[in-house]
Amino acid sequence: MTKRLYSVIAVALAVSAFAGGCGRSSSETDAGAGAASAAGKTAKDLVPEAVRKTGELRMATSEGYPPMEMYKPGTQELTGVDPDLAAAIAAKLGLKAKVTNAAFDGLIPGLQAGRWDVVMSSMSDTEERRAAVDFVDYFNAGGAIMVKKGNPEGIKTLEDLCGRTVVLAKGSSNLAIGQRQDEKCAKKMQIMQSEDAPTGLLSIDSGRAVATIVDSPVAAMYAKDTGKYDVLPEQYDAGPWGIAIDRRNTALRDAVAKAMQELTADGGYKAVLEKYDVVNNAVPEVMVNTKPWK
Repeated sequence: MTKRLYSVIAVALAVSAFAGGCGRSSSETDAGAGAASAAGKTAKDLVPEAVRKTGELRMATSEGYPPMEMYKPGTQELTGVDPDLAAAIAAKLGLKAKVTNAAFDGLIPGLQAGRWDVVMSSMSDTEERRAAVDFVDYFNAGGAIMVKKGNPEGIKTLEDLCGRTVVLAKGSSNLAIGQRQDEKCAKKMQIMQSEDAPTGLLSIDSGRAVATIVDSPVAAMYAKDTGKYDVLPEQYDAGPWGIAIDRRNTALRDAVAKAMQELTADGGYKAVLEKYDVVNNAVPEVMVNTKPWK
């Protein structure tokens, strides 16, 4: 799941269909120009007219990754860092957030097809994805190993997973972490693939797998809420997660970046992170495609 790694093949298809095979350079140049042109304007001033007319910021996410995106208990109302931050950004833009739950592997294709305006789903800002979308980065995290409470197998590092059965979420960057390690193992892992993190944890509960790798803030919340798991301290492939916006829609990207700048300045960004106890995962400044937006 997330930092779920949208497959390179799917990205390539999306780029050929929607972006004409364009590279990254023009988008990165536009980001710097956008920051300069936004000087002296508010986020609301920068909203593209087509979006302004709808009165909504349509945000898509993929539920099931607390504390980032989840349902309120007993409801179908989405909450978490991503929906709450989307609402705060929308308010700065003079809009109302409309949050939609969708399958993770359909988020970028749906964005490019115009079904929603932004994607916020614990999505890693990667070079492969930047072929299709721009990112306004808002979070920083890496994958952490989760094991059964008490760590009965004595696992300490990725190397200790060699020769063992591990469960990893399909299409995730955490799956990629495990697969890279497996290439180095003299005795190969048995890698099971789950639909998402909660399903993977069921395999640990049943003894079918000894460990999984889950994004660090998500792992910490599962461990705290259930009391059934330990989370090892080391993080792997730590990096920024971003708000994905179709790379053709630079005006909306700059409006969202400006909204993040305003939320950082007035404390709104920190307040959302504090609510879910993830302040340590804050980005130090507004960034677009991993670079400072200025």
